[in-house]
Amino acid sequence: MTKIAIEACLLLIVIVFMGCIAGLNILEDTPSEKGIIAGFWRGLWHGLISPVTFILSLFTDKIHFYEVNNNRNWYNFGFALGAGILFSSSRSTKEIK
Repeated sequence: MTKIAIEACLLLIVIVFMGCIAGLNILEDTPSEKGIIAGFWRGLWHGLISPVTFILSLFTDKIHFYEVNNNRNWYNFGFALGAGILFSSSRSTKEIK
């Protein structure tokens, strides 16, 4: 693939993923405008994209780091698991002799 095609594909992927960011946080434990309460899978996704979401949330009021319209424990578990997966290291350490 050419360099331009690769850059266009990456840009498209970023735009699609940004559509899955946590929405406006109005009231805790109530459905969003679309009637959705975030659960485990949304929490997992929000945990995985948390670094990008955090940076974007600093520059706009329309993006939030954490979805408060959630079902509490399962969303929190998914968020923590997603962030843990993202920040965990799979590198093995070698024994120093």
